[in-house]
Amino acid sequence: MTTLLQQNIANHISLSEDETAAFCNLFKHRKVNKKSFLLSEGEICRFEGFVVKGLLRIYHIDKNGLEQVLYFAIENWWITDIDSFTNEKPSQLFIEALEDCEVLLISKKDKEFAYENLPKIEKLFRVMTQKTHVALQRRMIDNLSKTADQRYIEFSEKYPQLIQRLSNIQIAAYLGITNVFLSNIRKKISLKK
Repeated sequence: MTTLLQQNIANHISLSEDETAAFCNLFKHRKVNKKSFLLSEGEICRFEGFVVKGLLRIYHIDKNGLEQVLYFAIENWWITDIDSFTNEKPSQLFIEALEDCEVLLISKKDKEFAYENLPKIEKLFRVMTQKTHVALQRRMIDNLSKTADQRYIEFSEKYPQLIQRLSNIQIAAYLGITNVFLSNIRKKISLKK
């Protein structure tokens, strides 16, 4: 169960076998059925998670009842509501399984324990946080400067594994457009081929 997590860690930092085992042992395995929630709005997020199997979406519902997808998470990706987790305040987000999922979860207490007893783990999360900030900054710039057509094309090129697993409605919510508009974009693209 932890092999994928061990590989993910090794992509970011070097740990000894003992350090890797000690860190991985802090995670709890959890199955999440399709259409079930790992986190709901109003709950305090008590975990950072690593996806071993399946697909989840992390989203917010705005005051008009529209879903705004922050990101999707598939195998080998991390998930959390970092604001709620860090500040121990009620979440504004939902984390929903779009497929049957298996995740490994670490609590704040266990993460702090790792920081104290496995100092390299702090570097792991620093490196991952920096990568997350870069991705967020790029997404914000793209949303401000690119057309919906460009954003869809780039999304489909960057995440081909997601395109096959998501509905048009889910992709549209991520891109910040309507399902109808996305259908029109897909039609235009198919006519150009």
